Amino acid sequence: MGQALYRKYRSKSLKDVVGQEHVTKTLEQALKLQQISHAYLFTGPRGVGKTSVARILAHEINNLPYTDDKADIDIIEIDAASNRRIDEIRELRDKVYIAPTSAKYKVYIIDEVHMLTREAFNALLKTLEEPPEHVVFILATTDAHKLPETIVSRTQRFHFKPAESSDLIALLQKIAKAEKISITPEAITLLAEHSDGSFRDALSLLDQARSHAKAVEVKTITELLGLPPAEALQNLLAALNKGDATKLVRLLSELYNQGFQATTIAKQLGELLRADIVSRSSSDDQLNKLDLLGKLIEVPPAYDPERYLEIVLLQAASTQAVQTTEPVTVYDSEVMAEITPVVDEVLLDETSPAQAVKAAAIVKTTPKKPTNNEELWAALLQALKQKHNTLYGIVRMAKPSFADENTLQLTFAFAFHQKRLNETANRQLLADAINQLSGRQFVIECLLDTDGSAARQTPQKTTAPPDSSFSTINNIFSGAELLES
Repeated sequence: MGQALYRKYRSKSLKDVVGQEHVTKTLEQALKLQQISHAYLFTGPRGVGKTSVARILAHEINNLPYTDDKADIDIIEIDAASNRRIDEIRELRDKVYIAPTSAKYKVYIIDEVHMLTREAFNALLKTLEEPPEHVVFILATTDAHKLPETIVSRTQRFHFKPAESSDLIALLQKIAKAEKISITPEAITLLAEHSDGSFRDALSLLDQARSHAKAVEVKTITELLGLPPAEALQNLLAALNKGDATKLVRLLSELYNQGFQATTIAKQLGELLRADIVSRSSSDDQLNKLDLLGKLIEVPPAYDPERYLEIVLLQAASTQAVQTTEPVTVYDSEVMAEITPVVDEVLLDETSPAQAVKAAAIVKTTPKKPTNNEELWAALLQALKQKHNTLYGIVRMAKPSFADENTLQLTFAFAFHQKRLNETANRQLLADAINQLSGRQFVIECLLDTDGSAARQTPQKTTAPPDSSFSTINNIFSGAELLES
């Protein structure tokens, strides 16, 4: 059975360790001066060399050669994830007083030490406070913030940093040449960029790539990482910049159907947006891109990443569409004719310039009452945009139709928008808004247009149920359904 690349090329001495010179030089100097601490703490992300350096240090302290094939009885490795209980630590505490068999020091390497229970930490603390002279502890963890301060304060702490892209590229090129792996420079760069600063992850991906294809190219790495095609991402951004929500949802659905994860799509879109923001010194839409970039970061921990990403992009598209297509408000000539005498009358009073400005502002900001359905729809969108931006992004996707004086039909191309508007809280907000503008109580019907013909649903009136207890629950949870038995 072949050996994995990350094991085959694991560092065997401190000089072989790549990218952690700030750690290795300090340890080399301490070994040279024979200044050995009783406890070390190695912290940092995964796959950057913490365990390898711990093993090297354990052998260097005892002047022993280090190979993967031979284990020394005086160097004990403990996986805290599997041995986290107080019983295991009590057993360790009892055995530390036994002298080493042949080496100068008995070295305990405790990996993922943050996994120990509180009781286990308390049992370990006494040993760290007063350890025997022949014992050295090397603790390693990826989550240093989970360690008690009492433990950290009794160790020499060394922080391992993520591998730099240049170091990863150089290492991958060296190993690819040694292993006679045919891989393009662009593919190596892509591997390095998606290894999250981990040497182990980079070598594991290289190992997987050479099994996937004889000649490793960018396309090979893209398929292995599950990255969406660059063209698809550019099309998404283009639809976003144009405010084309319909195309945006269609492209996103296609990516989902092809098996691409929402978290990966969000991360790649974020990288493109970040690169665009950094490359431009100033831009009118810079703040909007920053806002979208911040929301994309929230996609991975979301309860439903696919739906959350869709909402985030639709909101951004709605905002962009308004900025690029919304016309400038033009005051009606008849309204201006009524305004002029009022303003002139106030301005004639030279002692009240403040009142003149205030009167002009009030008249200009007073909306004209809609006289027909087209004006009512436009006024409704404007009102929602000012007070309920999320609801505005949903409603503007609908095709409106006034069936009669008191019925508004909204036809959607996508079931997602129809479902969101059918939520009780959203329907009530919409009904209240149109009632304030028109002075009439409307029945709102949500329709779905699947094949060009609208599929009519049973109209849901926006009046609250008579049961006061149900109304209370409905208000708390922003929408509920009453089931009849």
